[in-house]
Amino acid sequence: MTLLVFIASLLGAMAIGVPVAFALVFCGVILMWFMGMYNSQIIAQNMIIGADTFTLLAIPFFVLAGELMNAGGLSKRIIQFAIACVGHIRGGLGIVAIMAAIIMASISGSAAADTAALAAILIPMMAKAGYNVPRSAGLIASGGIIAPVIPPSMAFIVFGVAANVSITQLFMAGIVPGILMGLSLIAAWLIVVRKDNVQPLPKAPARERLAATGRAAWALGMPVIILGGIKAGIMTPTEAAVVAAAYALFVGVVIYRELKITDLPHVVLQAAKTTSVIMFLVCAALVSAWLITAANIPNEIVGYIEPLIDRPVLLMFVIMLLVLLVGTALDLTPTILILTPVLMPIIKQAGIDPIYFGVMFIMNCCIGLITPPVGVVLNVVSGVGRVPLGKVVTGILPFLLAQVAVLMLLVLFPDIVIVPARWLH
Repeated sequence: MTLLVFIASLLGAMAIGVPVAFALVFCGVILMWFMGMYNSQIIAQNMIIGADTFTLLAIPFFVLAGELMNAGGLSKRIIQFAIACVGHIRGGLGIVAIMAAIIMASISGSAAADTAALAAILIPMMAKAGYNVPRSAGLIASGGIIAPVIPPSMAFIVFGVAANVSITQLFMAGIVPGILMGLSLIAAWLIVVRKDNVQPLPKAPARERLAATGRAAWALGMPVIILGGIKAGIMTPTEAAVVAAAYALFVGVVIYRELKITDLPHVVLQAAKTTSVIMFLVCAALVSAWLITAANIPNEIVGYIEPLIDRPVLLMFVIMLLVLLVGTALDLTPTILILTPVLMPIIKQAGIDPIYFGVMFIMNCCIGLITPPVGVVLNVVSGVGRVPLGKVVTGILPFLLAQVAVLMLLVLFPDIVIVPARWLH
């Protein structure tokens, strides 16, 4: 009965338009009232505890790093570097989009920010070269969701705090799946682009490619510093976030000189707005998480799926389908915060590696960013690229199928995630 009260109160609040963070607090209050233990101090204490975590300091700094990267010209030079390398290949601008998405993912970890930067530069170029515009927009949106999978990832930070698992291990485990997502998109793109009558860009001379590499060197050095520092044990993920923000500020102001001191208040304000939304969601979710445990909801769910506990692959398929369904209606962070405390006890009881599950869970939540009706990244690419949302949804279908195929492959063969993660860690 407590499970029904939890689901009904949460979905009911969201159905009448209550923001997700407030809906989480509301369903917590309803659960406390139903269990006869209502106490406003418990709500306040759990919200404060939710924010009072050193690890969560990484979120504002990675958000700030992403804003500084876009404002300081790092994103633009990464795209120019990719164009110089592969822009002359038939379908090359699509490959450029994925190459740039992977590189930018290893810097900012923000799907929306990376997608906006890619769409603003590449969609006009792809339209001029004769590419199918809705399909190009779909590819860029699909490439943007690689950002929360490849480290540094704010999604991994939120999951790590909610599930109480190592964020460093999650970062290392996300590298191979993120690259596989990119390769699957390139494969799907090369298949569908054959229908387009495209005009490849002229091949850049060796001197120009070398010059583009030189211009992008400072931007390309950022992921090396971040991941290298974490891997070597020099920095924690939180410290790496501070280094990333400081590095992006230095490069944007001193090296590329595209970021003016007068731009900083606007950049910091944008980062603060994004951070405040994420942090309030985390605080609100901690109230629900505490009550989910107190109400014994995980054990109630285990009772329903007990036949699957001894069949981890089948259990993972069922959970992935559940998360795919939820992801069509909820954004990335709320999905993580609502489902993690419910699913983690089940995962542990089934003997599934929590780090492997974390990567799979985040990949699945990211796919939700490009599925209607919510599809935050769909809306970003539609707005920035000035492509009608309905056409973007049509154009994204082959790439959505490619991402789901990678997800199912990793469910069947978990060692693809687990083995490299252990080696990298």
